[in-house]
Amino acid sequence: MTADTPDSGTGRSRHPEFDTGAPHSARVWNYWLGGKDNYPVDQEVGEEFRQSFPGIVDLARDSRAFLARTVTHLAREVGIRQFLDIGTGLPTADNTHQIAQRAAPSSRIVYVDNDPLVLAHARALLVSTPEGATDYIDADLHDPVAILGKARDILDLSRPVALTLMQVIGHVSTYEEARSIVGTLMDALPSGSYLVFNDSVNTHAGNAEATRQYNDSGAAPYFLRSPAEVAGFFEELELLEPGVVPLAHWRPAPDAVTDGDVIALGGVGRKA
Repeated sequence: MTADTPDSGTGRSRHPEFDTGAPHSARVWNYWLGGKDNYPVDQEVGEEFRQSFPGIVDLARDSRAFLARTVTHLAREVGIRQFLDIGTGLPTADNTHQIAQRAAPSSRIVYVDNDPLVLAHARALLVSTPEGATDYIDADLHDPVAILGKARDILDLSRPVALTLMQVIGHVSTYEEARSIVGTLMDALPSGSYLVFNDSVNTHAGNAEATRQYNDSGAAPYFLRSPAEVAGFFEELELLEPGVVPLAHWRPAPDAVTDGDVIALGGVGRKA
């Protein structure tokens, strides 16, 4: 399915409504990345966070770079041709479909989000190569069964899929529910599928305090996990080297800077 396909019941709404008076994580993240799809309330909250913890801008950039390296590896080196990107966020440079289809033009990508502003920009995410396909489904991270039901309209779930969760699972309040959501998604994918995951950890005092203030701002709260909890998402999966590591340490370019504080961890695991 391409951008020219009309609403086909996959969950897209033609007239989304969004609140510009309350901060939203997708728009705040866009602000940290230097984007323009945000409002004064997002800029205010984002700037307060940045003043409290300047490393958040590096984290946003490191997360995008981690996505690029992992998706490129899976498409180019492993041969994955299907990607399920949950928690899409607002379009920026080098979105998942651009990365995957640059390496393998026949790749099929499904984006999942339920933020109205992301939905309003969804058509920017639906431009595909002629050989591949992209689509967007409006679904809630907390309802993995619904996500899978809609994804089956676009992806062949009998063939390997890469599930990407980038800085999104922290919106699930309890670790038990977060593990259940990821487990339900991975259980539905066949052998040879991959989990590509990164999330912030609670080991940096500055990030923890800035996150506490952010959660008091009226935005949807974000819950930091321990390093052991982040590693736990990869239980029963075969971890690719170098394992669950700081984002900049996952197969960096030879000239990449990999020092700095540990703010987030990420990894890639294969389902046997």
